[in-house]
Amino acid sequence: MKITFLDASTVDAGDINLDCIREHGDLIIHSTTSNNETLKRVIDSEIIITNKVIIDKPIIEASKKLKLIVVSATGYNNIDVDAAKANNVTVCNVVDYSTPIVAQHTISLILNLCGQTYKYLNEKSLWPASPIFTRLDHRVTEISGKSLGIVGVGNIGSKVGEIAESMGMKIQVLARKDSKSLIHQEWPRLEYASFFENSDIITLHCPLTDSNKHLINNESLSIMKKTSYLINTSRGDLVDESALAIALNEKNIAGAAVDVLSEEPPPSDHCLINESIPNLLVSPHIAWISVESRKRLINGVSSNIKAFLNKSPINQVS
Repeated sequence: MKITFLDASTVDAGDINLDCIREHGDLIIHSTTSNNETLKRVIDSEIIITNKVIIDKPIIEASKKLKLIVVSATGYNNIDVDAAKANNVTVCNVVDYSTPIVAQHTISLILNLCGQTYKYLNEKSLWPASPIFTRLDHRVTEISGKSLGIVGVGNIGSKVGEIAESMGMKIQVLARKDSKSLIHQEWPRLEYASFFENSDIITLHCPLTDSNKHLINNESLSIMKKTSYLINTSRGDLVDESALAIALNEKNIAGAAVDVLSEEPPPSDHCLINESIPNLLVSPHIAWISVESRKRLINGVSSNIKAFLNKSPINQVS
C-alpha cells in the first residue's frame, strides 16, 4: 500500500512522530508539493495525505490506483469531492483535534487587546522614563462583565464561550435560521443588528460558506460599538479585509486580532499586513499549531486510514 504525504511540513516541524501512519503501508513524505508536481507524485499512490495541496478532477481521474484521500485538516475545500465520488475514491478529514489550542489562542488574543499587553511588552524601554511607578499610556479594559458575541457555537466556539464565561463574560450568539444546534441553549441568540450592536467583543468560529462570506463588512462594522473588538481565528474570507482596515484606521472599532487571512501566506502589500494600522494583531495561522494538537491530527490521519483499510471508513466527506 503506497501512501503519499504531499505537504508534511504543514504538520511536522521535526517534532511529530509519523510511525503510526507508516504502520499502514509504504509512506512517501514530501515536505511541500507545488501544483505542477502533484500528479507525478501521486500517480501510482493508493492513499494520498494532503493538508493544503489541491487534488482536483484531472489528478483524481489520472490516478488509477487511488482509493483514499485523507485531508490532514478539518476543511477539505482543496479536494474535488464530486470527482472523488464519481471515481469511487473515499475522502476523509480530521475533526476536533485543535479545539483546546484554538480556544486558548482566541482567549489570548482577547486578553492582549483588552489589556493592551502587546504594546506594554514592546515598550519596556519607556518604563525607566516614567514620572510615576507605572505607565497609563494605553487604555486597559476588563473582560469581566463584557458581552462576548460568538459566531458559530460548534466545538471551538462553545469552548471559547465556556472559558470566557468562567472569566465573567456574558455570552451571546448570532442567530442562524438554519441552525439546529442544541449546544448551550442558555446563551441568548440575537438577530443580526442586535448582535453587532450589543457585543463588546465578537469572535468568529464558523465554517466559510457562500452565504457568510464577508459577514464582517462595512455594514456590520458600522453598527459595532466604537469600543468593541473583533477576533477571527476561523476563515479569512469571513471578513472583508479592506473594510476592516478602514474601520481600524478611522477608529470605528477599538481593535481587531486575526489569525487567518483570505490569502495565505499573504502578499507583502496585503491591506492588513501594515504596521501603521492601529490596534491590529495578526498571527500567521498559528491558532492550531500546538504540539498536542498536531499529534492528535496525525493520530486522526492514522485512524482514518486504519478504518478505511478495515472497510469501515470514518470521518467520510465523500
